Amino acid sequence: MASCEHLEAAGSPAAVTPQGCEECLATGTHWVHLRKCLDCGHIGCCDSSPGRHATAHFRDTGHPVIVSFQPGESWRWCYLDNLMA
Repeated sequence: MASCEHLEAAGSPAAVTPQGCEECLATGTHWVHLRKCLDCGHIGCCDSSPGRHATAHFRDTGHPVIVSFQPGESWRWCYLDNLMA
């Protein structure tokens, strides 16, 4: 797989809300899959979820790399370079 400077520099912070999407938990809505921000540990829902909170977090903060927060998945995605690792 291709890589970029953001994927290579990504950290591994603890999940802020390991029980689920931070915004969905606050509003009582549901999610399909979860993503974790590798800058700050924010847990957001995927783009198949109604809130699309992981992408909204990227747009609000500029934090470029997420990792799947689904059991058994370990892929990472860079929003800036549109690359998966």
